[in-house]
Amino acid sequence: MSIDLAALRNEIRSGQQNLREAYALNNDAQALLRNRCQQVDSVLNRLWASLDFPASLALAAVGGYGRGELYPASDIDLLILLPQEPGPALQERLEKLIGHFWDIGLEIGHSVRTVQECLNEAADDITVQTALLEARLLTGNKKLFTTFEKRLRGNLDPLVFFECKRLEQQERHLRFNETPYSLEPNFKEAPGGLRDLQVIFWVAKAAGYGTTWDELERNGILSSEGLEQARRSEEYLQHLRIRLHLMLGRREDRLLFDYQNTLAAQYGFESTLAKRASEQLMQGYYRNAKAITLINTILMQNIGAALAPESEQLPQPIDEHFQSVGGLLDVRDEGIFASKPALILDSFLVMQENPDLHGMTARTLRALWHARDLITPEFRARPENRAAFIKLLQSERGVVHEFRRMNQLDILGAYLPCFGRIVGQMQHDLFHVYTVDQHILQVLRNIRRFTMSEFAHEYPLCARAIAEFDRPWLLYVAALFHDIAKGRGGDHSELGTVDAQTFCEDHGFSAEDTELVVWLVRHHLIMSQVAQKEDLSDPIVITSFSRLVGDYRHLTALYLLTHADIRGTSPKVWNQWKGKLMADLYHLTQEHLGQESPQAPQGIIAERQAGAMRLLRYFALSDTVHERLWKQLDTVYFLRHSAEEIAWHTRSLHYRIFNDQPVVRARPHQDGDGLQVMVYTQDQPDLFARIVGFFARAGYSIVDAKIHTTAHGYALDSFVVLDVAQRHNDREMVAYIEHELEDRLIRQTPPEAPSSGRLSRQVKHFPIKAEAEIRPDDKGAHFVLTLVAADRPGLLYTVATTIAEHGANLHTAKITTLGERAEDVFLISGGDLRQSSRRIQLESELMERLKVSA
Repeated sequence: MSIDLAALRNEIRSGQQNLREAYALNNDAQALLRNRCQQVDSVLNRLWASLDFPASLALAAVGGYGRGELYPASDIDLLILLPQEPGPALQERLEKLIGHFWDIGLEIGHSVRTVQECLNEAADDITVQTALLEARLLTGNKKLFTTFEKRLRGNLDPLVFFECKRLEQQERHLRFNETPYSLEPNFKEAPGGLRDLQVIFWVAKAAGYGTTWDELERNGILSSEGLEQARRSEEYLQHLRIRLHLMLGRREDRLLFDYQNTLAAQYGFESTLAKRASEQLMQGYYRNAKAITLINTILMQNIGAALAPESEQLPQPIDEHFQSVGGLLDVRDEGIFASKPALILDSFLVMQENPDLHGMTARTLRALWHARDLITPEFRARPENRAAFIKLLQSERGVVHEFRRMNQLDILGAYLPCFGRIVGQMQHDLFHVYTVDQHILQVLRNIRRFTMSEFAHEYPLCARAIAEFDRPWLLYVAALFHDIAKGRGGDHSELGTVDAQTFCEDHGFSAEDTELVVWLVRHHLIMSQVAQKEDLSDPIVITSFSRLVGDYRHLTALYLLTHADIRGTSPKVWNQWKGKLMADLYHLTQEHLGQESPQAPQGIIAERQAGAMRLLRYFALSDTVHERLWKQLDTVYFLRHSAEEIAWHTRSLHYRIFNDQPVVRARPHQDGDGLQVMVYTQDQPDLFARIVGFFARAGYSIVDAKIHTTAHGYALDSFVVLDVAQRHNDREMVAYIEHELEDRLIRQTPPEAPSSGRLSRQVKHFPIKAEAEIRPDDKGAHFVLTLVAADRPGLLYTVATTIAEHGANLHTAKITTLGERAEDVFLISGGDLRQSSRRIQLESELMERLKVSA
């Protein structure tokens, strides 16, 4: 029997188009999945019949296709079931069938096995066993297929299968860092994705509890309320996957930046001043993922308990309302929260107070999930509930665990409605890799770790600071509110103070504690800005910052919150250099606050010079070794450099101060990662651009630069550079940098532009608008150039060459990289910058050169 393959191919194409058009009209995900299966069933049955296979064979759908869910671009998995090993004639016909699959344009994944081979493969591989468990007969020998099903089930131990799938899920979650909240989530495999729902059906089917949500409810695995939530969550992901497949015309299960804007438009989201359309789309996704993780947790516990009842473990009473079952907190009466809502918060206190508890039973989780609607304005106003919430923050243990559990169950968002608004809210600023609620909980975790002895080696300064801080739980409150107003538009630091003030007053905080929390929320960004963007060697900077913090308590609180905040944005954002800048600002401000009167600049210079001389004597150098160099240096140099740096420069140059040859010295940074590099050579207009180009080509980024010109016309420049590629060979690179950079300066090699590299996808789809602003500094002697741009290779080189072209001189550079975002500050002078028209021209040219092309 012959068959027209071209006609089948056209039928498949037209069928896909019909499905697309029907979906656009009725938006029915289940109908599309079901109808696509039926279309493919029909085509495969006719193709099978056309090759006259023996009646002893069977063709079955397996995997998602066997389950009856076939997405527009999903693979079609088939099992060709044989009664025995195929002979040459049958083998040839099977190869012809497989060739026809490709001829008609279907992406088929196939296996050809006997029943025994299926059983052997299933025994060796849980993935194969799972796919075969969903087998569905398409055509062929029904008796053979029935035998296969019976033997497969006969060999399946539901409890063993459950444990294997549970462990497989754990490993899968680990691959995605156990979070559904990544910027570009895989909505099939990541936690909170389709796979978390599918694994429920797999273990339920293996145990005989059902293959649909309705059957799971009838068998007591799922509650009626959970039934509706499960259906909504599954349907949400079905629509999302269908739309993405139809949009791309191929299989894709990742919500990449490339697709988020288009999908958001399809869902009807529109950007506002407060939120991009894509952020609104992703907030819905993250909230759905959070619901699925809870559904998965509860149902997997229910199925596990049904398969292996722990009847021999008698409940251990905790109090009149709670008991412990197998190390899990259990409510004695699932309806207790309805009659006594105050027990909602008490359940988390019980978890904190009982170290032997390591989780909650499924019915407790389910009861708390349903009880979230009981947290009304009246509930929040009751003194006993307010006291319980504060007690949760003041606990000696379990603070982070229980606040995360409260967030997972939507209890935290119900008690703090302002927190509920930021649940699942992503920040597409390209350096926050967590949703706002998860970031806040990360910051809470970081502050909590400062108090724990096991983390003291990782945060030594923070551990010492918080040990001396009275009532550290106030910092947890500040952490909860520091970003609470994100996404509302306006200054979130200011808007958040209103919520913080209300919370503190409602919960009976003293005026002193309320002032501290509100002050921290208002100023939580200022310390990182000063540390990373201003010159910490300038006494005016320290005096101004000291005036802001006022006393040790505010300084310490702000330091701890800022440290925790930066570390809680992204693993990429924090580094030792930023830690050093923060610690330097903390110590310098402490010293300033301890002085009865601010130290005059001349006193600071004398102190640093004396410190440098002590270090020089340590190296057995004479008391006059410094004279030739220091005569060429002005007060600005001594104010910008530490005593240790002054001594290093003096030792390196005391024989070569009047030598015409350039001098380059490098060393591993003493207080952080990276290298310190000193360059001494005759001053020249393009010197900074040449140095920047060299470091970029060598794979280093400049994070700090101090540019100084001596009285006799030499540049004495200091740099801190970090290895972009993290090769961990800084000591080996010292000799290379000293030799190569010195050689280029001797030969006066023209500036070499570094490779432009590739712009990240994130920046392409969420471009960062280039901004440049030039303003006079506080003293009126120089100008401060502030830049914001998308970070990429060659960025600093572009800035350096543009400044040089305008005849401006560079004095200092502070380079700050926040994920894909660069925020740099330069102190410049000259180049007719006193004329506003020249400043505007330089600003415009920088913005033009730094903008990202679409």
